Amino acid sequence: MKCPYCEENQSKVTDSRDAESGIRRRRECLSCGRRFTTHEQVRLPALLVDKRDGRRQEFSRDKLVSGVNMACTRRPIPRRDIDRLADDIETELQRLGNGVVKSQDLGLMVLERLRILDEVAYVRYASVYYDFQEAGDFEEQARNLRAGQPEPLPSLAAVTARRTRTRRTTRRNGA
Repeated sequence: MKCPYCEENQSKVTDSRDAESGIRRRRECLSCGRRFTTHEQVRLPALLVDKRDGRRQEFSRDKLVSGVNMACTRRPIPRRDIDRLADDIETELQRLGNGVVKSQDLGLMVLERLRILDEVAYVRYASVYYDFQEAGDFEEQARNLRAGQPEPLPSLAAVTARRTRTRRTTRRNGA
């Protein structure tokens, strides 16, 4: 650490404390004897999300929370639970350590946690994630929840194929 007074590189740490955003260290220059304070912050590598259309963008906690908030609209879910859900997902992504996550995997992580948090919010989120097209899709999800069965999550290939089929059918019908 370079001394701000004499610019020598030799200093010793005389005190370390946790601070709000990292660690506060009190240092003493071994050359001039003067003391100075440094603040250290842990910087995690940026998380990137691979989108379905091939784009790659930086992970946004705000977007994650926004999507969960929409699913939780008018539900008795405290804000701290939504924040905890987002923290949990962000921590898991950092722990995985590869720096890149597929948007599909991110969606499944949200679904896992919403199912535990609130069934209605879960079905709302699932309806967007799985691109429900008819009332039967909602009924099937509700039936699985009532039965207490683990949800038969369709494979990602099935979801993608379904979306492609739906788009092609819509185009053919002239819509």
